[in-house]
Amino acid sequence: MRGRPRKGTSVHFEPTDGIAPVQERDTVLGLRFNIEARYGGVVEIDLVDVHPRQIVIAFAGALRRQSELGGSLGARSTIKQHLQGYLKFFAFLREHTIIKTLQDLRAEDIEGYETFLKSGGMKPIHLHSVLAKVILALRSIDADHPGLLAEGVRRRLNYTSAHPIGRSQPRDAYSPFVARQLRDAARADITNIFKRVGKPFDEDDDYPYLREITDEANARIAAAGRISSGDRIFKKVYFMRLRRGLSVSTLAEDLHARFHLRAFDIPPLISFLSLETGLEIECCKTLTIECLQNPRPGTVEIAYVKRRARGSEYKNIRVRDGGIGTPGGLIRKLIEVTAFTRQFVPSDCLWLYYYTGRKQLRAGIAYPHELVDRWTRSHNILNDNGEPLRLVLSRLRKTHKALWYLKTEGHMARFAVGHTSEIAARHYADIPSLRPLHEATVAEAFTEAAAVLGPTILASGNEDSWRKNHSASEGGTNVDTLLNGEQDVWLAACSGFTSSPFGKQGAPCPQPFWGCLECSNAVITERKLPAIIAFLQFIEDQRIGLAAMDWAMKFGRVHDRIVKQILSAFPESVIAIARLEAERSALYLPPEARQ
Repeated sequence: MRGRPRKGTSVHFEPTDGIAPVQERDTVLGLRFNIEARYGGVVEIDLVDVHPRQIVIAFAGALRRQSELGGSLGARSTIKQHLQGYLKFFAFLREHTIIKTLQDLRAEDIEGYETFLKSGGMKPIHLHSVLAKVILALRSIDADHPGLLAEGVRRRLNYTSAHPIGRSQPRDAYSPFVARQLRDAARADITNIFKRVGKPFDEDDDYPYLREITDEANARIAAAGRISSGDRIFKKVYFMRLRRGLSVSTLAEDLHARFHLRAFDIPPLISFLSLETGLEIECCKTLTIECLQNPRPGTVEIAYVKRRARGSEYKNIRVRDGGIGTPGGLIRKLIEVTAFTRQFVPSDCLWLYYYTGRKQLRAGIAYPHELVDRWTRSHNILNDNGEPLRLVLSRLRKTHKALWYLKTEGHMARFAVGHTSEIAARHYADIPSLRPLHEATVAEAFTEAAAVLGPTILASGNEDSWRKNHSASEGGTNVDTLLNGEQDVWLAACSGFTSSPFGKQGAPCPQPFWGCLECSNAVITERKLPAIIAFLQFIEDQRIGLAAMDWAMKFGRVHDRIVKQILSAFPESVIAIARLEAERSALYLPPEARQ
């Protein structure tokens, strides 16, 4: 483009304006360097002592290129995972091949590496993940250095593995029992945290001089944000408390805990936030002080970043807003109590806290799992087996979803918040902890279906009302004729012997006589109870002569129908009279009973 564009003046472009400049080749061949990750900070790379050297240099350059702006690697943890994958590959080349350069690499070597990983007991989905890191690096090398790799290797880079990945193990939710323990413990700690912050550490009036020195230490923290263990005032407080038999093991943390959040405060805060909102832990970690947006009466939106949602990383979720027991109120209180810490740590991260160590005031959550274990142990939180719980924070989102699923009773239109129904069902409803609920629901549905398809049971006193409500003919059968016994078969009264649901219309019913107990045409009254009880005694006697599997296939269903549905519909007094009548009368059993 020639000249500077001005209002009212036509813009002219040169032919070379649309040509992208040629990128210079990567001339850095060092094996010790730092990568500034887009998320998570700096990654220190040291491959000086790793062999084969020429291949290591090429992979190091690929790692740097993939970590640059616009590359596929953005998080510090992801870069470190790729580095570990490279080291596995280099170890395989050293121990199982004589390859020294990339020109010597063949497709068979990549297949051999896959076999090596599989022989080590690596599961398919993990194997695919480790192998993919090497494949991606080789693709980057091939793009940057065309012709370096052999043609067979280049063709092999078109796919990661010829074997199926398999289905991953779904991350399970915690049970409502565990979730209730976590929520109660977090609520109790959050209340104590906000009572503590802002109230300076003081001493008993019995030690006025110690109180005076402690006030001076508090003043140092108020002015500088922290006080080091080598400070003269800190040492005076330490030894004065020691001489008086007071606790000194956590003195530094106790002094700073009145001005800042502590690292130990983070597990209850982030656990409660994730349980209440359903936000992923990685999204909770990246919240900023500007995350509360678009407030409405009783609710507010939380703006967060979900990095793995490629193309739609920036999201919002509407949550309850009120006191510190609501997500909105909790975040607002966190912004308030960290305002003092923010004077000394210029960061917009929501999570600022004091951590005992060299870098005492920190921004962002990067703590060892020991803090989470320490928190659960302090409240004696147990799993479903009564053992101490080892809390995995990444399971809290699934727990929130599972609890919401139970509350909505599996109604997908209400349950699938922020997802399509298919995604919500596959990722959040089809999990092991909800499987008993699904199995019970299916069993209940089958029971209801079986009850609908079964006979009509008229318990004591219901025959007269049934006569009135069904005074008209039922399917061509007069109700009085049906109930007076004129159309009785062996175990029931039949409303349609020639219109059976098991045979052709107009033809006699083809079922054995106990098929009446599964037929919607059958009507069972008190008059048929002696025959039913006699038949029940017969099929129970058959247990002796039949194998358990054979008996269950032949009589199991009808036995359950009699015991659980028919006899349970009549009072015990009626059952007792029918049982006596069945014992007094030698009731005839048709030959079909023995088939």
